[in-house]
Amino acid sequence: MRLPLPGSPSSSWDAYAARLSALRKHPSMKVVVAFWLFGLINNVLYVIILSAAQDLVGTVPKGVVLLADVVPSFFTKLIAPYFIHHVPYRTRILIFCGLSAAGMALVALTPPQTSVAVKMVGVVLASLSSGGGELSFLGLTHFYGHASLAGWGSGTGAAGLVGAGLYVAMTEWWRFSVRSSLLCSAALPVVMLVSFFGVLPHGPLLKGATGNAGYGAVPGDDAADDEEESSATAALLDPNRAPAAGAGLSELSALKANLRRAKSLMVPYMLPLLLVYVAEYTINQGVAPTLLFPLAESPFAEFRGFYPFYGFLYQLGVFVSRSSISFVRIHHLYLPSFLQIGNLVLLTLHAMFFFIPSVYIVFIIIFWEGLLGGAVYVNCFAEIMENVPEDEREFSLSATTVSDSGGICIAGLIGIVMETGLCNYQVAHGRDWCKQIKVQHG
Repeated sequence: MRLPLPGSPSSSWDAYAARLSALRKHPSMKVVVAFWLFGLINNVLYVIILSAAQDLVGTVPKGVVLLADVVPSFFTKLIAPYFIHHVPYRTRILIFCGLSAAGMALVALTPPQTSVAVKMVGVVLASLSSGGGELSFLGLTHFYGHASLAGWGSGTGAAGLVGAGLYVAMTEWWRFSVRSSLLCSAALPVVMLVSFFGVLPHGPLLKGATGNAGYGAVPGDDAADDEEESSATAALLDPNRAPAAGAGLSELSALKANLRRAKSLMVPYMLPLLLVYVAEYTINQGVAPTLLFPLAESPFAEFRGFYPFYGFLYQLGVFVSRSSISFVRIHHLYLPSFLQIGNLVLLTLHAMFFFIPSVYIVFIIIFWEGLLGGAVYVNCFAEIMENVPEDEREFSLSATTVSDSGGICIAGLIGIVMETGLCNYQVAHGRDWCKQIKVQHG
């Protein structure tokens, strides 16, 4: 019997299968599971809120929900990395879970006749939790290595599919009311508590070395009493200073050091992540609603069927690419970012001039869009983990998270203008399909 040649499909598949089997048996499997659950639960409420946008605000523009769901997260990621290292991880988890549950409960329990603004307060609370959770969990991967990043990436990728699917299942299949569905979702953060306190091994966290400008193993993640925690925190922030002397100067120096570090992260990591998110969310929010074809040439009975399916294909691509970090590594982050911008240009031109001959080609492009977006996200943090000095890594992982939320905020504003402009352009050139969607929803 002839053995498969190196590089042949058979040998490549055998190599992938062997790596997957090794990953399953790896002693870090608890770490992978814990971070997978962190990624899933931290992001799933964001997706559920967007899925429920129509039910939450009625005729109010859905961009309001997107911005309420993203802007607080953006400012949390922008500001929190410079002080959050003072807060033990176990305390952060409790705060984030409380905010998520309270936010979803407020959204669910607000009576229908009450102002939309009250519901948006609940969305803002959930957004604050999601932003703080993302920067904290990615900072936490510093202590657990690539296995944790693989778990986190796959979990966040799964959140899109699980969140959208769960909301549809509860409201359409199981016939739960919107209120009951959101109240059930408010219980999901309990999974995050179980994951942190019951699944995640705490040894690597407790052994972590003190890092740059106060980052490192945060005291209080063991069972130490408050007095020991306070003393250890003072030593952690600056082991060489007396507890009461020069505290203000030390904090100012730490802030300046982290600002310099953030500036150095901009070009290699933050900018490509920002670009890919601006491009893909502009596609999703501003262009995809106008990517319509004659119903006879599509698998849909109504024009309203296009957009949800595009969203599903996008989330599927994100899940596949974010789960691939153990097998495929991308080191040149700008290449997929520019390819994503190319997708934006291509699909915008098609929305205007209608030259792509089949909706199935658009399906492939949307799936490709998801692959690119997920790949840049997970490989960006893998690059930081590999290339940033260890004593600066935890801060760098946390601070870079601002790019994705910043990109979504920018895309949300662009998308509101683009969807309206493209729809009006299509109508003016004899394609009024986008207007028919509005009539059906109305």
